[in-house]
Amino acid sequence: MSNCSTVKSVVKPALVPGVIVSLAIALGACSSTGTSVNNNDPMTTGSIGAGSLRSTVTARKAWQEDKTDLRKGMAYVRQLQALEQHSEQLLVLEQMIKIHPTNTKLLVFYGKRLINNGQSKEAVNILKQAEARGERDWRLYSALGSALDQTGKHSQARSYYQRALKLNPTEVKIQNNLAMSYMLEGKLSNAEAILRKANNTPKGRALPRIRQNLALVVGLQGRFNEARQIASRDLPQAQVEANMAYLHKMLSRNDSWSKLKKS
Repeated sequence: MSNCSTVKSVVKPALVPGVIVSLAIALGACSSTGTSVNNNDPMTTGSIGAGSLRSTVTARKAWQEDKTDLRKGMAYVRQLQALEQHSEQLLVLEQMIKIHPTNTKLLVFYGKRLINNGQSKEAVNILKQAEARGERDWRLYSALGSALDQTGKHSQARSYYQRALKLNPTEVKIQNNLAMSYMLEGKLSNAEAILRKANNTPKGRALPRIRQNLALVVGLQGRFNEARQIASRDLPQAQVEANMAYLHKMLSRNDSWSKLKKS
C-alpha cells in the first residue's frame, strides 16, 4: 500500500509479511523542495529533497544565531528530517516549544513527529495540549486519532476522526484512517464501506493506499478473488499473490486476528 514518496506521512505502518496497513497523517501534499514556514505556520511547511550535511550545518548555524526565529528553526528541523535524524529533530522541536510555548501549530507538528517516531503516548499528551490551548484544525484531530489508534484506544480515535471530517469532509486520508481504525477492532464491514466511498472519489482514486487497504479489508473477509482484483491495480502480480497467501494462512488459524493485529 504505497504512499507519496516525498512526504513521510505514514504513522508507523503496521507491518505483516507482504501486507501494510497505512494509517496516514496528512502533513500536506507532496511538494518540491523548500523549507519556508508560511505565515510562521509549521503545518504548511513543504517537504524537502535529499538531505545534505552541508545544508544541515548551515541551517543549524542560522537557527543557533537566533533561536527565536521560527522560520529558521523549521528549516533546520526539515533538514534533520531529510537526514532521518529523528531524535535530534525532536530535541530541536522541544527547544522551539520552550521558546514558543503558545504556538499551537508547532505543538501539533511536534506531536506528529512523535507519532512518526513511535512515541504515540507522548504524542497524545502534546496534541491534547494543543487542543486545550484552542487549536481546532482538522490536522490536529486526525493526528490525535492516529495516536490514539496506536495506543489501542480505537473508539476515542474515531471520535477525533469524525471531528476532523466535520471540518474537512472530503479528505480521503482521514477517511482512510477512520476505516483502518474500524479494521483494527475487527469491524471489517464498516471499514470496507468507508474505503469504498473514499475510492469512488477523484482524490481516493489518486491514492493507491486506499485501494490496497480496501483489498486488505476485503481479503480479511475471505473474498480473495475480489481482493486480488483490487490489489492488482497497483501491485505486481507476485506481490499480490504473496499478500493473498499470507492472509489466507492467517485466516485459517483460530487466533489469526490477534496475531494479525500484533504483527
